[in-house]
Amino acid sequence: MTTALAQTKTDKAPANDRLPGNAALMFDAVSMTFPDGTQALDTVTLAIQPGEFVSIVGPSGCGKSTLLKLASGLESHTSGDIWVDRDSLGYTFQDATLLPWRKVLANVELLMELRGFDPAERRRIALEQIELAGLSGFENHYPRRLSGGMKMRASLARSLALNPAVFLFDEPFGALDEITRERLNDELIALYTRQKFTGVFVTHSIPEAVYLSTKVVVMSKRPGRIVASFDIAFPEPRTPELRYSSGFAEVCGEISLALRNAMEG
Repeated sequence: MTTALAQTKTDKAPANDRLPGNAALMFDAVSMTFPDGTQALDTVTLAIQPGEFVSIVGPSGCGKSTLLKLASGLESHTSGDIWVDRDSLGYTFQDATLLPWRKVLANVELLMELRGFDPAERRRIALEQIELAGLSGFENHYPRRLSGGMKMRASLARSLALNPAVFLFDEPFGALDEITRERLNDELIALYTRQKFTGVFVTHSIPEAVYLSTKVVVMSKRPGRIVASFDIAFPEPRTPELRYSSGFAEVCGEISLALRNAMEG
């Protein structure tokens, strides 16, 4: 993974140590075409400021997850520029991706171990993140002993152990039941409030996007473009009662209409 502050299609980093417009993550006219000729993204421009929590919604196959892979360096874009500090980047996938032969504590320590942290320091940080994730008492459990929600908490704790400035979430709660999903939404908001990272969250759930976010952007069908953006002005931190308010329903309806138009356009 590159350590450059800016990742362009030519992999050249800027001389300065600040991103354009003081953004935490910026896509500037980014397009992506796969080797088979499929165009996934078409000139996507999006600037995400420090401390924002931005959710991305759009039709299946529109390139939402591809944007995160490009930001992380897992995929390479065809044209345009992507600006982000990859030395301070967290990533949670749709699956918890825990190593089945490592217990919870060892899984949470993994990224720190790969970064060369002192063993005592990584254990201290891992135990702290396990407590924050509500997994105290499960440090010595293997992943097979955990529920789906607990596995995802362990995955979040593993990434948060590096204290990332920018955290990418690729639909991490999509496979969970509704009750567990809502509870993890509340826990994620608590972590976001406490650790002050910049969040980019891919989801198919409009209520989830509205509940979590300071901004929701809507993408078109493939090739993906950003066709609408909504600032979410509800007070923070969000509380569960918000989900049942008329204002919440109204915002969800506006985004749903924009998404429908994006799918039909």
